[in-house]
Amino acid sequence: MITWDAASARRAERQFLTGPAGPVAPAGPAGPTGSGTPVAEVVGAMMGAHAQVLSAAEVSVGVRTSTLTRADIRAALWDERSLIKTYGPRGTVHLLPARELPLWSAALTAVPSGPSPFPPDVRLSEEQAAQIVSAIGEALEDTSLTLDELTEEIVARTGPWAGDRVMPAFQDMWPRWRQVLHRAGWAGTLCFGPNRGRKATYTRPPVAGVAGGGTDGMNGALGTDGALKTNGALGTFVRRYLAAYGPATPQHFAKWLAAPTGWAGTVFRELAAAGDIEEVDFEGARAWVAAGDTEFPDDPPRGVRLLPYFDAYVIAAQPRERLFPGAAYERALAGGQAGNYPVLLVDGVVAGVWHQRRQGRRATVTVEPLVRLTARQERELGEQVERVGEVLEARVELAVGEVRVGPHA
Repeated sequence: MITWDAASARRAERQFLTGPAGPVAPAGPAGPTGSGTPVAEVVGAMMGAHAQVLSAAEVSVGVRTSTLTRADIRAALWDERSLIKTYGPRGTVHLLPARELPLWSAALTAVPSGPSPFPPDVRLSEEQAAQIVSAIGEALEDTSLTLDELTEEIVARTGPWAGDRVMPAFQDMWPRWRQVLHRAGWAGTLCFGPNRGRKATYTRPPVAGVAGGGTDGMNGALGTDGALKTNGALGTFVRRYLAAYGPATPQHFAKWLAAPTGWAGTVFRELAAAGDIEEVDFEGARAWVAAGDTEFPDDPPRGVRLLPYFDAYVIAAQPRERLFPGAAYERALAGGQAGNYPVLLVDGVVAGVWHQRRQGRRATVTVEPLVRLTARQERELGEQVERVGEVLEARVELAVGEVRVGPHA
């Protein structure tokens, strides 16, 4: 039987949370250009870094290394292009390794689309969605556009219906085409470019071999007989997920990806039948790992880490009630949803929350432990706060006490 401690120890080790990767090598589009662990490899081990708020992604990646700062991560993203900022799991913005974009594109476009949350007069048909994704790819070829500029180009290529402001969002009405913005990212026809002032821009990924505009919910995942092709990119993607976060169940995978549970179950059954994944006993329940990947550490996880909003480990590691034990389940989750609070991780489990307030080049990190820390853990907490400061390129002061701000503050 695989215990929670053993699973946590392996996950933490593979996520560079047991010991940081370093020194981290700079990398260009062709690969690493120095010795050490490439930045993109750190992000790949996490299965992407959540980047809805880029500063949180910078902390996620930075604290997994011994040397990286936010400037290094931005250089990998905008200058070296070894990282791509695009739409990843759950349709949310992530940093992904550029060289892995074809794999992500093939896997994400394989996820069946759920029912539209919009009224019938607002929805897009699949034919319209395909037209928009194709138009996005054409419009962004060799250029970067703001949302307003992209809207003009899409309308010119499809028709006025694409620009109708009928989509409710954030006390505003967005143009109809934005319903499939994330699907264009999944299909590999769009990614983020550098901001133009305060405005985000979009461009084509500088990577060959992406899905190239497929929009069908099962694009690239069905054979000619209609059966799932789990032995291709989708199978590789599942095994990568299990290597990072296994043992896991189809339900865990579906939750992480925001995919239908029934579809995930079918994927796991077919991979198991093909011998690509294998069943194990995880704390007395059935779960799966990649075939042959059954070695786990003997020692439980040790150490203190500060993880930011929506850190990949906090989102994906399951079962959640074991990751957020006792008081942490109420204090560090928002209605059961992980990621809304930055967390203090102690010996592999959430044991507190934290918040950083920045003023110019100085910042105060307030940590609210939910357990009594040993002298060693207090020392490690101080080191972690210093490391966060290095990543953020700020002088940081630690305050231990109640965090008085709510989620997303």
